[in-house]
Amino acid sequence: MTRPRTWLTTALRLVAGIAIAVPAALLLGASPAAAHPMPHSVVQLDVYKDSVTARLALPVGDFATASGIDLSTVKSTALPAKSKAIRTYLAAHIHPTTLKGEAWQVTIGALSLSRTEQTSTGPYRELVAKAVLTPPPGADVRHFTFDYDVIVHQVVTHITLVTVRQDWAAGRVTGDGATQVGTIRLDIRHMKVPPLTVDLGKGSAWRGFVAMLQLGANHILTGTDHLLFLLILLLPAPLLAAGGRWNGGLAGPRTALTRIGRITLAFTVGHSVALAASALTRLQIPGRPVEAFIAASILVGAVHAIRPLFPGKEALVAGVFGLGHGMAFSFVLAEMHLSTGQLASSLLAFNLGIELVQLLLVCLALPSLLVLARLRAQPALRVGGALITATAAVGWLVDRLGLPNPVARAADSAGSHTAGMLTVLGVGAVVAVGWMLVVRQRGRGATELDTAVGPAVSGGALSRKVAAAD
Repeated sequence: MTRPRTWLTTALRLVAGIAIAVPAALLLGASPAAAHPMPHSVVQLDVYKDSVTARLALPVGDFATASGIDLSTVKSTALPAKSKAIRTYLAAHIHPTTLKGEAWQVTIGALSLSRTEQTSTGPYRELVAKAVLTPPPGADVRHFTFDYDVIVHQVVTHITLVTVRQDWAAGRVTGDGATQVGTIRLDIRHMKVPPLTVDLGKGSAWRGFVAMLQLGANHILTGTDHLLFLLILLLPAPLLAAGGRWNGGLAGPRTALTRIGRITLAFTVGHSVALAASALTRLQIPGRPVEAFIAASILVGAVHAIRPLFPGKEALVAGVFGLGHGMAFSFVLAEMHLSTGQLASSLLAFNLGIELVQLLLVCLALPSLLVLARLRAQPALRVGGALITATAAVGWLVDRLGLPNPVARAADSAGSHTAGMLTVLGVGAVVAVGWMLVVRQRGRGATELDTAVGPAVSGGALSRKVAAAD
């Protein structure tokens, strides 16, 4: 009876030894960084024609360890008191040069404090700094040496990720996401922080043009307010007004097409003129009044679709309100800080993208508008659509005057369903065209029947008259 006990005791001791040895080995072999992951720094580069702007996101804890400037309890309002020391430290540890070793100029700009979160570390506080890196005259901004050791020179486990957020010449214009260029960390063999060689490739004006064309197309597709304004003005275009109502009958197909074309063209001219004027003159326009104006224009268009406010003058109204929409479009270009040449090319491409998608959407909506005007349910559908549009417009207007609300959020979210919108418009166009062909075919058949039956009826009547005379 003793042997089983001895065997069992030995097995338990072996299992206990493994349970102790494995965690111990893992703990002893792990690096300090793996035992307690620390947040890393991020340097985001915006590449322009003659300079590079770097956005530095630095964890406050590691920054204090490296610089001696403790910001852990500093409020944003008290940050200016430490700004001089922060800028001095950053300037001493950022040294970009050309590939030949010529020094760039470094200017440390705005500073701010914020809270953020990384997957491996959880939430933490960070210092955000803006630095403008300017190369010597004639130097290449797309290829340079980035000698940077902020925090890394003291915190040996720290890592800095360097990414590109905006680069017009490479076709990166949206600012969404980033492309990693490289990492900066301590070389433990030589105990030095090697500089990073930044190679952004060969940019071109054509890549920037194509990217801006796509941006313009996406902007109008996701810009629910712009599309809604145009479509709500087009909704009553095939109708005639009488006595302050849309009950004057239907306009002829040619008249309806002319009206739709004039409204679309006037809106195009209006927003194109305002976009060009605002962008090329680099006019500083406050965003909130412009956005509120756009919401008000949609509300006016919705009311007009219910009761005619300016019958026959829709094109003029579309042109005037289009000026406000063009100013809103210009905000996209203003945020990019492009050179004059890049701005001119971007303006053309951006506007072209808007017009191509706008033309596509109008062509898809056109058959449905013409068929809708001839249905018995037209008044109910028109008023229902106008009321939904008016509700969205009021929500936007209130939101843009400073009162966020769920109606505005729901209306904005509609812009994320572009595929569904295009599908609905496309299916509607196919059904409407099919309906018109069927109606035309029936009308043609009735005409042919009348043509065939008419002479026979006339001949029969004549025969009866002759027989009566006899």
